[in-house]
Amino acid sequence: MRDLMAMVNKQKYQAWFWLGSYLILVLPPLLLMLAIPTPAKAGFWWDVGIGLGFSGLIMLMMQFFITSRLKIPAAPFGMDVIYYFHRYLAYTMLFILLSHPLLLLAGNPAILAEFGLQSLSWAILSGAGSLLLILLVMVSSIWRKQIGIAYDKWRLMHLLLSVGAVALAFLHMWAIDYYSAAPPIKWLWIVIAGCLTVLVLQVRLLRPWRLMRKPWKVTSVTQERGDCWTLTLTPDGHTGLTFRAGQFAWLSLRSSPFAMKEHPFSIASAPATDGSLQFTIKELGDFTRCIGNTQIGTTAYVDAPYGIFSTDLHPEAPGYVFIGGGIGIAPIFSLLQTLAQCEDKRPHVLFAAHSHWDRIPRREELVSIATQMNLKTVPVLEEPPADWQGESGYITSDMLLHYLPEQYKDYEYFLCGPDVMLKAVKRQLTQLGVPRSHIHSELFDMV
Repeated sequence: MRDLMAMVNKQKYQAWFWLGSYLILVLPPLLLMLAIPTPAKAGFWWDVGIGLGFSGLIMLMMQFFITSRLKIPAAPFGMDVIYYFHRYLAYTMLFILLSHPLLLLAGNPAILAEFGLQSLSWAILSGAGSLLLILLVMVSSIWRKQIGIAYDKWRLMHLLLSVGAVALAFLHMWAIDYYSAAPPIKWLWIVIAGCLTVLVLQVRLLRPWRLMRKPWKVTSVTQERGDCWTLTLTPDGHTGLTFRAGQFAWLSLRSSPFAMKEHPFSIASAPATDGSLQFTIKELGDFTRCIGNTQIGTTAYVDAPYGIFSTDLHPEAPGYVFIGGGIGIAPIFSLLQTLAQCEDKRPHVLFAAHSHWDRIPRREELVSIATQMNLKTVPVLEEPPADWQGESGYITSDMLLHYLPEQYKDYEYFLCGPDVMLKAVKRQLTQLGVPRSHIHSELFDMV
């Protein structure tokens, strides 16, 4: 127990460390700008524009680091938080990069003459091309589903466009050769570019190669209620992996890890002695629509574990409250099974929200788990049958208060489900006086 609490405190310090590290990594080019001899000045706004260009390029390159799924930097935050940080940071980066040429024009309107078709230089073309690719990345990401781009194709396009944007931005900076002409700044950018190259090679070549050496086999495919399927995977020629209940994995089926066709799914089982894993997957997208057609014996690859959605990180709580919406119940299975295996005697509460009673996946298993531990289950149906005697509609503050124990403010809360449900329940719990630090959530549609 003491070791586990030490790990929790360590992760809190790591979070502040990595947030500070991000800011520190963005600043060196700007600090060097102040330290080196200043080139021929074009005014205050010109220099601010140059600085924003440097900052925007660093932020663009840091986007690769943020989404590289390096476990040590990601551990304190959770992968869903990392991806949301990546997404909203992109808006800030785009604003900075668009401000870069506008401020240069404000500082020296005479450079408008370089935008004539007869006088366009590689410096201007590469900079404009980089901005165009960044805009394409953001448009295709924000409206991917509306445009109808398949997830696997989008991932490859996202990577190629992003790499192209970085390459053109570097060409633009090198061609301008303004502040970057100074040897300290030139060498700094060479080092940064080298680090980015090593990172891309590690993520796109070394990691897939390691996964190829530890394949898995699909040993069962079970149809569940609500258009869901449970896949059981067993390690093929290795001992499996170590994970905490509630974590998730990136799963590759019927394709090589090099193919960039992996998808994130919560592990829906407790750690097993035979090393097997279970994933309960709903037919939702272009990949999961055919998940039920998976054949026994299919080779799979598992990149795991990820995430901090785990009761293991909060061992001293008097009890836990689990709130799952739809297929968001999947990681909660792992948490409940693990608690049952450990013969946990503390009182716990489960709110299972779904549209219909006959579409709750693995419903019988929930009933069985409740008999093995001190678990109060509260199904909440959006469209209940005529003879339904339980809760219906949406989870409300009054409903929560009715079932929560007297010392509910000391409990730890684990929420997983659609974004709309999570926002509503978080707001209700906060209004009931539950500390924000006790509310833990994970989105199942983070990408």
